[in-house]
Amino acid sequence: QVQLVESGGGLVQPGGSLRLSCAASGSIFSISRMGWYRQAPGKERELVAFILSGAYTNYADSVKGRFTISRDNAKNTVYLQMNSLNPEDTAVHYCHVSIDPNDYWGQGTQVTVSS
Repeated sequence: QVQLVESGGGLVQPGGSLRLSCAASGSIFSISRMGWYRQAPGKERELVAFILSGAYTNYADSVKGRFTISRDNAKNTVYLQMNSLNPEDTAVHYCHVSIDPNDYWGQGTQVTVSS
């Protein structure tokens, strides 16, 4: 079994920053992909960013230039640095980890951007 523990969500004013963390533990041999998704009220879950084991990254167009994803392989942890946040970033953010052939999800952490 694999457990994902997320942290770092909260309430922030427009233009502010937050850093999300997700630590994986359990029966882990090799994590191929780590990433973040989000789901706003009334909308479908969407990809925010992912990072592969070789450090290749991919971002949604809406967050390019504002968000940075990184990972610490020794700690099995993925981070999402979110800058210049705006109200459209308000959503529950979910950590996602691929340990072939399985996918795992975190419980979600709320990010609210409001003045």
